[in-house]
Amino acid sequence: QVQLVESGGGLVQAGGSLRLSCVASGRTFNNYAMGWFRQAPGKEREFVATINWAGGNTDYADAVKGRFTISRDNTKNTVNLEMNSLRPEDTAVYYCAARGSALKSSVPQRYAWWGQGTQVAVSS
Repeated sequence: QVQLVESGGGLVQAGGSLRLSCVASGRTFNNYAMGWFRQAPGKEREFVATINWAGGNTDYADAVKGRFTISRDNTKNTVNLEMNSLRPEDTAVYYCAARGSALKSSVPQRYAWWGQGTQVAVSS
């Protein structure tokens, strides 16, 4: 079994920054892809960012590209999401997810394990 715990969410003004963290336990993810997804009220869950832990390759949703950065620390089984220039449209519950393979993906169905989510609220 794998447990994922997100942290770092909160309330921030537009233009501000937040750093989300996700810590995995129960398994080492040195060679597994990780992803961040978000779900706003009344909206479908959407892809935010993904990272291949083996090679450090990353992909981002167009809505966050250039503002968000996903990173990893395999020694701590941790994946982070640095969010800059936040906008009210970024308001959502953010979820960390882990795959059982190394290939990064924007498709939530390809992720095996999910965290509980952390709330991000951006005021205008």
